[in-house]
Amino acid sequence: MELLLPALLTIITAATPLLFAAIGEMITEKSGVLNLGVEGMMVMGAITGFVVVHYTGSATLAVLASVIAGALMAALFALLILTFHASQVPTGLALTIFGIGLSALIGQSMIGIAYNGIPKISIPLLSSIPVVGKLLFQHDFLVYLSIVMVLLVYLFLSKTRAGLILRAVGDSHDAAHAMGYSVIRIRFMATLFGGGMAGLGGAYLSLSYSPLWVEQMTAGRGWIALALVVFATWRPWRVLLGAYLFGGISILQLHAQAMGIGIPSQVMSMLPYLATIVVLVIISRDLTKIRLNSPASLGRPFHPSR
Repeated sequence: MELLLPALLTIITAATPLLFAAIGEMITEKSGVLNLGVEGMMVMGAITGFVVVHYTGSATLAVLASVIAGALMAALFALLILTFHASQVPTGLALTIFGIGLSALIGQSMIGIAYNGIPKISIPLLSSIPVVGKLLFQHDFLVYLSIVMVLLVYLFLSKTRAGLILRAVGDSHDAAHAMGYSVIRIRFMATLFGGGMAGLGGAYLSLSYSPLWVEQMTAGRGWIALALVVFATWRPWRVLLGAYLFGGISILQLHAQAMGIGIPSQVMSMLPYLATIVVLVIISRDLTKIRLNSPASLGRPFHPSR
């Protein structure tokens, strides 16, 4: 138990930024928009949150600033693809490159500065339960928020009229437009939400997971979040399970090295990305399941004048 409990705790912390980014991207893709700029939005959220907490000392303001930063990046993407009809795939890739470069420029003076981290919240009574209390009820508010967001997204998609409209736009934007719904506005708002959640995932990295700033500290987590959406077949509860699965793979390297397993650290560092490739290859073999679960209009441009 002395070895297992710390491992489970690190899995939770490693999964949280993936969960934020993936649940936001899932909503974006449910509207029919494929945003490959998750990595860029996450890293911008990370540097924005760290800069704000450094100068204000307020973690709350830092988290809000990170959400805004991610949403602004997403707004730029949405403007290009929805208003100027740019191709979604290269525009998303460009957004990632832009975010990585801009964050490195902004964060030049932040390198080497540490932050104490977001304080943990111990839920009364529940946190005193042996083992389970420390595992589930002694985390910072962002960990709790990630679970709440999964529940809210599930309820939004399955229980609300707005969620039904969002899914209708993603499945057939022409039919939704014919019924009088503003496809552009709905996709714009969904993209903003995805950007805000990606920024929130970045904030968790720089404010809690490793409270400091390092260039490209997202380290490919945005790409893993994209794969998680496909792995989860666009279902919120599967995103939750997938995030914790990939979080466990991510921290496996640390515990393997601590246990003295004689595998090169470089090989262990490859595991999360290797697992991502393997999962995508396995899923892609069942094209029928992908077609049944993926939004039919995903990645397709919408031209209301046509």
